[in-house]
Amino acid sequence: MGYLNFEKQDLINLKESLSKELLRTSRTGAYSCTTVSGCNTRKYHGLLVCPIKSIDNDLHVLLSSLDETVIQHNSEFNLGIHKFAENHYSPKGHKYIREFECESIPIVTYRVGGVILTREKVFISGEDRVLLRYTLVEAHSPTTIRFKPFFAFRNYHQLMKANLLVKNEIESLENGLRFKQYENYPELYLQFSKDNEFISVPDWYYGIEYSKEQERGYEFSEDLFVPGYFELPISKGETIVVSAGLSEINTETLKRKFNIEVNRRPQRNSLLSCLDNAAQQFFIIKNDELDIQAGYPWFKPRARDTFISLLGLTLSRNDQISFRKAEKKVIEDFKAYLSKGTLPENVDEYDAPDVSFWALNCFQQIVSVGGAGFNRYKPIFEKVFRRIYKSKLPGIRLDQNGLIAVTSDINRPASWMNSSVNNIPVNPRYGYLPEINALWYNSLVFYFKNIKQKSELSTVIEKTISQIEQNFANVFWNTKHDCLFDFVNGDEKNSQIRPNMLFAIGLPHSALTKEQQKRILDVVNKYLFTPRGLRTLSPEDPMYIGELVGDHNTRHYGYHQGTAWPWLLGVYGESYLKIYKNSGVQHLKQVIEAFDDEMSKHCIGTLSEYYDGDPPHQGRGAVSYAANVAEMIRLSRIINNV
Repeated sequence: MGYLNFEKQDLINLKESLSKELLRTSRTGAYSCTTVSGCNTRKYHGLLVCPIKSIDNDLHVLLSSLDETVIQHNSEFNLGIHKFAENHYSPKGHKYIREFECESIPIVTYRVGGVILTREKVFISGEDRVLLRYTLVEAHSPTTIRFKPFFAFRNYHQLMKANLLVKNEIESLENGLRFKQYENYPELYLQFSKDNEFISVPDWYYGIEYSKEQERGYEFSEDLFVPGYFELPISKGETIVVSAGLSEINTETLKRKFNIEVNRRPQRNSLLSCLDNAAQQFFIIKNDELDIQAGYPWFKPRARDTFISLLGLTLSRNDQISFRKAEKKVIEDFKAYLSKGTLPENVDEYDAPDVSFWALNCFQQIVSVGGAGFNRYKPIFEKVFRRIYKSKLPGIRLDQNGLIAVTSDINRPASWMNSSVNNIPVNPRYGYLPEINALWYNSLVFYFKNIKQKSELSTVIEKTISQIEQNFANVFWNTKHDCLFDFVNGDEKNSQIRPNMLFAIGLPHSALTKEQQKRILDVVNKYLFTPRGLRTLSPEDPMYIGELVGDHNTRHYGYHQGTAWPWLLGVYGESYLKIYKNSGVQHLKQVIEAFDDEMSKHCIGTLSEYYDGDPPHQGRGAVSYAANVAEMIRLSRIINNV
């Protein structure tokens, strides 16, 4: 059995198969996501989910699913599956699944009596179009396949209810139909690689339920519209390709296009090959520029996540082309923000107080691996520094001790610990934050060591570096726990043990002594380290939540109260190597290898947004998260270069 293969016993057991999700993307922002059984368990699941700029430039579930039925001797075997009220599943197509593999593209094998049918799925790169390929491997009698499309046509945050507004306008085209469901939506094109018959039986399917939304405390029941069904014969050994997209396609090219896409797909036969494949799914390319999606299914590009993820998703994978496209977009956006205060379209959290510091760290990382020379980013460093010295960077101030303080009047999250309930930050971290000041000090030293000629600015920077070295430990050192306070705001010194202090060790330049760095790492190892990342809070803290379940508010209150985040293992690994040098390599290899079995859990071949702090460290949140994938790739690259 291969690396990402599942056999019959894993697939017919719904408790197992409904917990395993599958994500495919197109690099346009469109995606396809469901479970390995084919049963949608989230309102975000769908066979074709696309950004619709004409409505709101948000994502919309157009085609929820395409149910297949195998017909022989007038007997029908429906391969679809939907959940209805009282835990009732109908039809129960999962019982016909015999194998699922996903080492290149997802392939499901069904067995119905003497019939063996496979289904494969790909996106056409750069298009809002998904292709499905069906092959009748075995059959002893004439066989027909019926395809029944379930239409949603709604924003992916919402649910559809039966209504009288549905137009259901249908127009014939080459080997398929064009559907117009609502006035403000684009047309959906369903086409086949061979001639077929469409039987119009318009109807609503009521009360389809999404168990994940029910668990998360959201509305979870919707009605889906089915306009009818397609039927076509299929012979033993024959292959049929189905296209669902926002434009018409020449159906004579469908089989060839499917093969082209398959040949583009790398093999996923190891942890790192899975992460490499997952990395590419976060890319959204428009006009030769590249944005990085923070996660799927519900995140958009976010500035902080982009700066944290850029190196790992591109240069750490030796992907120079994607790096150049992404870096071009990042620099243009960042320069516009610094010069005019312009926030980039569809990129969240750009003006958060800490984002500029993550940006400088990102550029420093790029220089350190030879992605670009220092002079390319020198003007950007100087622009940020001057804005800070002139008190023109929103949400922060530079104090006379050389440290950066986040001003408490911004009334919004000031760092990556950014959950809010009713627009009130759950973790109101203001004043001096260790990670911001570690990033600040690191960027100053990096700049000062790389400039060729001294200037008025460099003289000021040299003084600030000295001030930080004198004051950093005095301000942040927590003698009770032998580590750093999580923030210091006037007389308030937050002594919760959190991972933010690790950046004062792991970055290339630290204002702490080696002994202080080792003590911090010891505390992190004792209270925060898990096989799935670093906890956001010590289990001994009374606010610690080891298992994050419940409704929206419950989850947001607990979002950073003990959840473990894999992306923090990047700075953890750098810290570990600083302290233990080559003798720490074996431990870090084991840290990475521990994620091997995670590739066949949750969302296949990728990493979830966060994990429970308590064993067995269940994956939760977004099914695939860019920063986690990126930092695991970057950490692996760091270890290989030791």
